[in-house]
Amino acid sequence: MAHITTVNLSNDKWNETDAGLIAVGVFEDKSFTPLAQEINTASNGAFAQALEIGDVKGKSGESHTFYLEGKRVLLLGLGKKEKYNAMSVRVAAGKASRAAIGKKVDTVAIECLCIDCSHCQAVGEGLVLGSYQFLDYKTKEKNNFELKSATVLGCNKEDITKGVAIANAVCLARDLGNHPGNVTTPSRLAETAKEIADQGGMNLRVFDREEFTEMGMGGLAGVAQGTDEPPKFIVLEYLNGGDEKPKVIVGKGLTFDAGGISIKSAAKMDQMKYDMCGSAVVLGVFKALAMLKPALNVVGIVPSTENLLGAKAYKPGDILKAYNGKTIEVLNTDAEGRLILADGLSYASKHYKPEFILDFATLTGAVLVALGHIATGVMGTDEGLMEKVKISSKSTGEKVWEFPLWPEFCKQVQSDIADVKNTGAPMQAGSIAGGAFLKEFVDDNIPWVHFDIAGMAWGVKPNSIHPKGSATGWGVRLVLDMLDV
Repeated sequence: MAHITTVNLSNDKWNETDAGLIAVGVFEDKSFTPLAQEINTASNGAFAQALEIGDVKGKSGESHTFYLEGKRVLLLGLGKKEKYNAMSVRVAAGKASRAAIGKKVDTVAIECLCIDCSHCQAVGEGLVLGSYQFLDYKTKEKNNFELKSATVLGCNKEDITKGVAIANAVCLARDLGNHPGNVTTPSRLAETAKEIADQGGMNLRVFDREEFTEMGMGGLAGVAQGTDEPPKFIVLEYLNGGDEKPKVIVGKGLTFDAGGISIKSAAKMDQMKYDMCGSAVVLGVFKALAMLKPALNVVGIVPSTENLLGAKAYKPGDILKAYNGKTIEVLNTDAEGRLILADGLSYASKHYKPEFILDFATLTGAVLVALGHIATGVMGTDEGLMEKVKISSKSTGEKVWEFPLWPEFCKQVQSDIADVKNTGAPMQAGSIAGGAFLKEFVDDNIPWVHFDIAGMAWGVKPNSIHPKGSATGWGVRLVLDMLDV
């Protein structure tokens, strides 16, 4: 765990703090945050002179180091004041953590950058997310410098604590994704679920291969035929909301995807360790629930296996029967995520009659073609639920774009010899075809939204809160915002 897990609050004067780096801010209009103004005055206008010369412009993402009164002071550009929001604060706080690591300073202090304490949560999130590094397999000590502590100078303690908890949950999701497939296995996901359940007083059920096969989960059982690694069907229940209907989150837990008989090309196959990032969203959300304990009922479901080419591997042309009884013609064994999700969605529909279902999956390469590493493709059956998704997307900065699930697309996954097939029209609307297939396994009266996170789970352009070459934990913050945690 290479990230800070707590953030302290202090009312110490800037020149009395023992932090190795102190971060303050300036806007593009050359106005300073309160502590920056104080330091500028105490230093005979050091910041103002840098602005006058033009070395400092106050643009978002900009940072400059000053050495004043024996202190290392980082002046952060905050951008245009009229566009300043929670994401601006989150990114700036992350920049402070990254700068401290870059200078091998193990303690950082940051002014509360949120105007009128309106974005304190984002300060906590940014400090933790910016401190994240994945160092588990770095054996040379010189490569393992970590930030030890962070302090906020003035801020709302409750909101900071909430932000830190949420960011820690995101970091858990990142860790699960970053570990290789021989470490993050279905069993490891089940063990993580148990740790979370124990921490949060939750109910946990883990069904093994024999159990879920006997239960009729033919999608998961079929995909799992080709691997000796024990597959799991994981159900977490957080029931702290009285009689209210539960919200259900389903996550694809494909811990390594070789494509099965429809084998992938060797190039970048190593990245298929990330094919379980949907399950990481679920476990990250439940980690936050365990820490924050809101008054909610939430159920998390993770069907998990590998997709390999063993002697018993399922084949193109096979017919599988999902948990809801629908038959599936398999035309491509590399379209396996939707097969295991079919059982997860069917189970959620049958046993919980939930308020709504959200599913998260690195489902298609097509979504990357459509949206790049910029946004997640979403589609669903309920306009009200979709609007909530979009509101939380804007609030958290985790971008989504809605695709249509028109009848014309849904007809493309109908099979001639079974109820449905696991591919749509060749070379057409691949992401929508995945959503159209999943729709078949959600009861018609249950609001549902599908998130295709294949472009956002990893590969995102690095910045102060997204480290290079790492899983992102995308979706954890959005879901928690939707749940009003």
